Amino acid sequence: MRSDPSKRNPDFWCEFHRDHGHRTIDCKQLQGEVEHLLKQDYLTDLFNEKGKQSYIKNKHEPPKPPSPKRTVNVITGGDEVNGVTYTAAKKTSKITVTHGKRVCQVLDGDSITFNDEDADDLMIPHNDALVISLLVHDTNVKRVLIDPSSLVNIILLRVVNKMQANDKVIPKARSLAGFDNSSVITNGEVLLTTFAEGVVKDTKF
Repeated sequence: MRSDPSKRNPDFWCEFHRDHGHRTIDCKQLQGEVEHLLKQDYLTDLFNEKGKQSYIKNKHEPPKPPSPKRTVNVITGGDEVNGVTYTAAKKTSKITVTHGKRVCQVLDGDSITFNDEDADDLMIPHNDALVISLLVHDTNVKRVLIDPSSLVNIILLRVVNKMQANDKVIPKARSLAGFDNSSVITNGEVLLTTFAEGVVKDTKF
């Protein structure tokens, strides 16, 4: 476990990590390992007949995302973001393109790997920020910045308001440091469903 041992809950035991801190049933790393093995067609013999049929059906039919009710642009342009100029931000945003066909199963969400096909039309080497569009909740959110070095998923309150999801926000103040080392306090946490290429995941922002 990566968390500080002194801050872990001693009442919860994880059989996968063989340590205290969270329950086995809530272990994200174990869930990722099981999901990875299922994708490789392991563990399927543990299913009962009904479970096997359901698994086969879901495997061939990826979940269909809902039609977006609205579109929100996260990055709206300008010469600087949060007091940092475009040039300075470029220097701190590095995305590595891995050459050669290679599949990387991301279990802990810490790394993103690309292949030659993903690098089409790019001037190599490059250090442009990775920006994507993502269906979050029921909204098409455009220009989402992917920051592999960030420890938290950040969604702007303005975006949550436009999604009409303010009622889902749980008040919780946390101090976050920005590019320029300034600190901001969060309004709270919100759990929203994200849809990406057949993958549906409840994500905490």
